[in-house]
Amino acid sequence: MMEFTNWDIFRNLLLAARWTVALSLVAFAGGALVGLLLTALRLTGRRPLQWLVRIYVELFQGTPLLMQLFLAFFGLAMLGLDISAWAAAALALTLFTSAFLTEIWRGCIDTLPRGQWEAARCLGLGFGQTLSRVILPQAVRVALAPTVGFSVQVVKGTALASIIGFVELTKAGTMLNNATFEPFKVFALVALLYFALCYPLSLASQYLEKKFNGTR
Repeated sequence: MMEFTNWDIFRNLLLAARWTVALSLVAFAGGALVGLLLTALRLTGRRPLQWLVRIYVELFQGTPLLMQLFLAFFGLAMLGLDISAWAAAALALTLFTSAFLTEIWRGCIDTLPRGQWEAARCLGLGFGQTLSRVILPQAVRVALAPTVGFSVQVVKGTALASIIGFVELTKAGTMLNNATFEPFKVFALVALLYFALCYPLSLASQYLEKKFNGTR
């Protein structure tokens, strides 16, 4: 059995945490881009597009992320597509994130008075102009807190990527535990690192919620 000092364990977990952060950033950025497109499609008023977006959101919200990871990794491989664990995890988490962000942003836009859409039309503004100049500047203030808050779920969701072999923080913890046979020490450090990643985001979400609720 290899001998690992406390520093060896912590250093290896810290190195693995970089991949947790990288996967979280990719999933959140990709999810935000897809979510923004889906939110815009849902606001067009065209029923076929609204139904397609609704089915997409219900599908990814109503199924476990673990199953989505399995389908992205093993399902695509069965179709003949050679996909790495990193790409499969990034794809599944991006789709998962986009579904939740679409619903969060739709809800935030729905809190704005409906009369603002009608007033913009009376001024001759088109759909794109109304969305970019009137609705989005106000909706962003409402959406910031829940969006940052949801990023915590994205970080924690990356832990499931270990099941398809992607070596992030949780997978590294499992490997170190198998080598050291010290589960309490190893997973306590894993939990501490997750806390260090998530707690600042939770604080930021609470701060933004108080700030913008107080100025509305």
